[in-house]
Amino acid sequence: MPSGHRAVHEQLRLRVQGVNLKIAAVRRGGADEPIVFLHGFGTSKEDYTDITQRHDFAGRSFLTYDAPGCGASECADLGAIDVPFLVDTARAVLDRAGIGRYHVVGHSLGGLTALLLAHREPGRVLSFVNIKGTLAPEDCAGIRHVLSHQEPGDAFLRFAESLRLAPGYSGGLYAANLPHKVRRGAVDSIFRSVIELADHGDLLNKFIALPIPKMYLYGEECASLSYLPLLDAHGVELAEIPHSGHLPMYSNPVATWKRIAVFYAGDLSQRIPAARRW
Repeated sequence: MPSGHRAVHEQLRLRVQGVNLKIAAVRRGGADEPIVFLHGFGTSKEDYTDITQRHDFAGRSFLTYDAPGCGASECADLGAIDVPFLVDTARAVLDRAGIGRYHVVGHSLGGLTALLLAHREPGRVLSFVNIKGTLAPEDCAGIRHVLSHQEPGDAFLRFAESLRLAPGYSGGLYAANLPHKVRRGAVDSIFRSVIELADHGDLLNKFIALPIPKMYLYGEECASLSYLPLLDAHGVELAEIPHSGHLPMYSNPVATWKRIAVFYAGDLSQRIPAARRW
């Protein structure tokens, strides 16, 4: 990581699964292990760059980047992008940045990517803030409905229109941003991969089993998720953000940043369930 405390924008040229990538990243050095931020589908690294404005994260090292097919990153084969590809990309970015151990914050698709990354290399991940990441089939209702349509048409456009018309916090803002944040050629393969993992990837148990401090953060519109009591029973810290839904960083960024800052304050080792402490 850079030795200074100024955020640096850079392009990382990588080759993942035989595919050439140019990853747009922002990072800042610091004394502590960095926080790695993974954005969700149809969003970008800019969701997290306000960390540089937050006094409670002053001097904290971090890394955030646009996933392949998203934001300012470039991918030579959009059809190759699925969740395992995103996991391999995350690992390649971390290795290129010289990051050994780190804290991770992931939203939605980024939360799913972070979960599989942590499950693959649990010794590198120090803590996990999961912002409404996919853990169960119920999390895929929207994309499952879009892909189930029999008539010809663009799944990407159907997805964006369904979000624009649906009631809920920040849906219109998110839908308006989608054409500028994600490449259409990556949509189908990502959606199908997420559904496959939600249905058959044992994600909930993988998340619960991670032997690290964990927080599941979600907007109040998502408070009826069936697995929240199970997470609570297994010692996962729950954080409900008011006046928000699937996109708390859009609907209520101040409360979201404050809650993440509280999680990182103090001794994280005390937040590991007793049965799972090292």
